[in-house]
Amino acid sequence: MNQRARIAMSDDEVADHLRQCRKLQLGTVNPDGTPHLVTMFYGLIDGRIAFWTYGKAQKRRNIDRDPRVSCLVETGDDYFDLRGVLVYGTARLVDAPAGVLGAGLEITRRMARLPDDDPAEELRGYVEHTGRKRVAYLVEPTRVVSWDHRKLTAPATA
Repeated sequence: MNQRARIAMSDDEVADHLRQCRKLQLGTVNPDGTPHLVTMFYGLIDGRIAFWTYGKAQKRRNIDRDPRVSCLVETGDDYFDLRGVLVYGTARLVDAPAGVLGAGLEITRRMARLPDDDPAEELRGYVEHTGRKRVAYLVEPTRVVSWDHRKLTAPATA
């Protein structure tokens, strides 16, 4: 088994990693073709990455022009602790108020480190207020790449 295959995460491990983390590096494409990278809090809706942004943000203008995105979710400080999931995909606009509110509540719940079963109702006022100027996106994955360097410390299997 090659090292790349050895450190890849299973689908369940990818899902667990995305549930455990709260921030991602979002990559969009600027008009001149250069990458535009920003750190975003995110939520998960039906297993898909969801994020929101202000309607006039650069990332929104970039996605309107080219909906391809990259979402990097990584953890670890030392080499043998590094874990990451890179989701390549298409950002699908959610601009209906109910959809923006739902995404905003999920993102804010995770941002505030509330339990999975907490609907974040105490944050609803904040989310409704800020959501008036926001749009949300769901990422439809086209390719997922993952790595877990903790697997390098385990014996290789044939």
